[in-house]
Amino acid sequence: MAAPAETPSRAELLAALSVAVDLGLGQPGEHMLRSALIATRLSDRLGLSRTERDCIYYTTLIMWIGCHADSHEYARWFGDDIAVRRDTYQVDNAGLPFMRFLMANIARGEPLVHRLNVMATLLINARGHLSAMIHSHCTSAVLLADRLGLGPDVQAALTFAFERYDGGGMPAGVRGDGIPIQMRIAQLADVIEVHHRTGGVAGAVAVATTRRGGQFDPGLVDAFTRDPDAILAPPVAGDAWQAALHEAPDRHERLDERGVDTLLTALGDFVDLKCPFTLGHSRAVAALAGDAAAAAGLDAAAVALTRRAGHVHDLGRIGVSNQIWSKAGPLTAGEFERVRLHPYLTVRILSQVRGLAQVAQLAGNHHECLDGSGYPRGLPDSALGLPDRVLAAAVAYQSGCEPRPYREAFTPASAARRLRARVRAGQLDPVAVEAVLHAAGHHAERPRGRPDGLTPREVDVLRLVARGASNKEISETLVISEKTARNHVERTYAKIGVSNRIGASMYALRHGLANPG
Repeated sequence: MAAPAETPSRAELLAALSVAVDLGLGQPGEHMLRSALIATRLSDRLGLSRTERDCIYYTTLIMWIGCHADSHEYARWFGDDIAVRRDTYQVDNAGLPFMRFLMANIARGEPLVHRLNVMATLLINARGHLSAMIHSHCTSAVLLADRLGLGPDVQAALTFAFERYDGGGMPAGVRGDGIPIQMRIAQLADVIEVHHRTGGVAGAVAVATTRRGGQFDPGLVDAFTRDPDAILAPPVAGDAWQAALHEAPDRHERLDERGVDTLLTALGDFVDLKCPFTLGHSRAVAALAGDAAAAAGLDAAAVALTRRAGHVHDLGRIGVSNQIWSKAGPLTAGEFERVRLHPYLTVRILSQVRGLAQVAQLAGNHHECLDGSGYPRGLPDSALGLPDRVLAAAVAYQSGCEPRPYREAFTPASAARRLRARVRAGQLDPVAVEAVLHAAGHHAERPRGRPDGLTPREVDVLRLVARGASNKEISETLVISEKTARNHVERTYAKIGVSNRIGASMYALRHGLANPG
């Protein structure tokens, strides 16, 4: 059976993942997509087979997929892991210049005494420490590539991401043609994309020429420098996303619903590896939010939507340095502004994926509050539907039950008390919170699915009234008599304490009941 019209292809979800990787590298969105486009053009110049070209595309697109998994170690050695990764593109990763770069960036942003201690520790066995970190990176990259359904050829190539043509790379010091052609092309494409964006064609040619025979394969550099303008040319329509997806091997193969769920789960697991204390967080939030949505009376489609958003709600975390996530003390105003940005980044990562617009918006609202005090947009209660409210409560509860660098994990009872305190403060929705606590196994009566004891039929009536439907239109929509429709309207008004459509509309907005689901 054909996949539903609005499901994305695997290529689209991997493109979204590459945008997340861009954030972790300190690069603008679509850096890896443009790199993959450059890599396919190089492949065509070299006359490689279709199989090799397809492998090169995905190797380039996700070559740094493991960068988040070693972010904790990166931050331990270098402070701001994202800033250091961004600056690494400006220096050849070998010899004295690279060692000077590392020394200048050790414990970046930390007090001098701490920097000196870290420097001393690193210098005792610099290559050993870096090799261990790179091994962790490569191992996690291979595991994630397998989870994403990429073949053994891509997985094998990813283990060579830090090797150099001259044999001076890590962890194994592989040289020359011992590095798969897929990775040799990916390495060149990745670096020249950055230098082309910052220094034009001349800048890209200069870095390739300077590192010819060192980091890069001389034959590949020569193929590039023979026609750099064509290889670096922007897409005709100026849309890197669409142009890069056009080169994806499986761009026409749409996922079925199970396939979408599998990849969204993998994306959630991917971002949770960024910090040791968030391992399993997204899976737990997704399960809790989905069960709570069902307990709150949402229909099957809304339950599935809430569960999916739970899996990917934290994708934007990868765009914030582990130096901030791992801070044991209070955040500065500037640091908190970066934290406040991560739900927006989640939306940015997912927004172009076909069929995931609702998932993206719901995921991006997981830190919004009914009183407008949430972030990133400070939305009021009228803009937050019941799925938004359930997801926010699920995130708050699950996060409370997990340890953080600045506190120990709360007991389930303490986490429940914190949620109810936030209800009293006007931040969280009472129905959503009770649904989450019910789903989490707290001893309580099953929550009412809707406020003020509204039945599912009365909620349907309320939505229609709020959107201006007459009693006749309600009867036609719900396939009931006009008299029955009028009785439903009167009972609904009585339960919620209003006397007209305007009052009903405001009530529906305030309680997240204005939209279907």
